[in-house]
Amino acid sequence: MSAKDDRLLLLHCVALVVYRIRHLCRPLKDYSGEIVTARNTKASVTITSAALAALFDVPAVVILVAENKVAFFESVGDIAPQEAEFDAALSSAATGTVQLAEVYPESRVDFWPVATASGQRAVIGLAFDPDRRPDIPETLIDVISSILALALDRQQTS
Repeated sequence: MSAKDDRLLLLHCVALVVYRIRHLCRPLKDYSGEIVTARNTKASVTITSAALAALFDVPAVVILVAENKVAFFESVGDIAPQEAEFDAALSSAATGTVQLAEVYPESRVDFWPVATASGQRAVIGLAFDPDRRPDIPETLIDVISSILALALDRQQTS
């Protein structure tokens, strides 16, 4: 390869990185603006599930947990959580650990727990295609989880 080819390849790589960052920043910016206006926990769950579906381009569900039971959930995309998924979500909330779909054979959803300072619990679920699952979705999920936790705490105290 010539020096010119090297520069073109580098320019192409930079363009791909910029495109990917822009693709991720818009939904995060939209989410942070919308979650501030949420007037109650159900609105926060609805807004968060829509943001997750937009960020990852997969079906998403957010589940509020109270007294070790599903209190409310909202899903976006082609997903209607089944008993196995609710069991996995409740396990994630109870243990504070991620529950991957591969651990629960009947579940198609990976779950991440959300704990708030006030003790509220929620679970974020994403139904990744096993062949197209991102390597490290946790970074974005941690950001969304933190924002959701703040919103839930704010609503708890207002």
